[in-house]
Formats: sequence, structure tokens, C-alpha cells
Amino acid sequence: MTEIMLFTLIGLMAGVLSGMFGIGGGIIIVPALIYLCGFDQLKAQGTSLAIMLPPVGILAFIEYYRRGQVSIKAGILICIFLVIGSVFGAKIANSVPISVIKKGFAILMIAISIKMLLSK
Repeated sequence: MTEIMLFTLIGLMAGVLSGMFGIGGGIIIVPALIYLCGFDQLKAQGTSLAIMLPPVGILAFIEYYRRGQVSIKAGILICIFLVIGSVFGAKIANSVPISVIKKGFAILMIAISIKMLLSK
């Protein structure tokens, strides 16, 4: 149950940030799966591709899937909540000054970069 809640929160977080900043997969979902769910880098990337499968990356997804580097359960749950969260993120972005959005995006990128740089 904890795993399902974690995937749900990652999907909502990625959806809101996607709606606000136009980002999601590699910037939010991959690090979240690594640091919050304990996925290794390849499984996180493969699962992220599964989430974006309809619009992007079917051939790359198939290769990751054949090598066992995809969590279908995580992909489905995060995808569902990514869609829901993106609606809220878009509403937030359209009600906040653009300068706040730009600064928020920059802070997010710096924070993720520092976390990845300092981790093993």
C-alpha cells in the first residue's frame, strides 16, 4: 500500500510540475523513482518511458522492457496521477506571475542537480 501511495504522489507531483513548468519525465519522475522508491537508474528510466509511451519513446520502452528495466505497476499509477496533477499545475501556472514560475523552475532544477551530484 505504501508503494501505491508513493507512485500516486510521484504522479501528482510530476503532473503539477508538468502543468506549471512543462516538465515531468526525466527531471521529476526519474529522480523520484530513484530516491523515493529505490529504483536503479535504468529501471527508473525504463519506467519513465513507460509513462510517456503513448506520445513518446515506444521503441526505447520496448528495449527497456525486454531487459526487465520497467515497473509496469509504477508506470500505470504514475501516469494516471500525472494527468490529474498536470491539470492543477496548469491552473496554478496560469494564475501566478511569470517571474515566479521562472524562479520556481530554476530552483527546482538546481535542487535536483545538487541532489544528483552529491549522491553516490
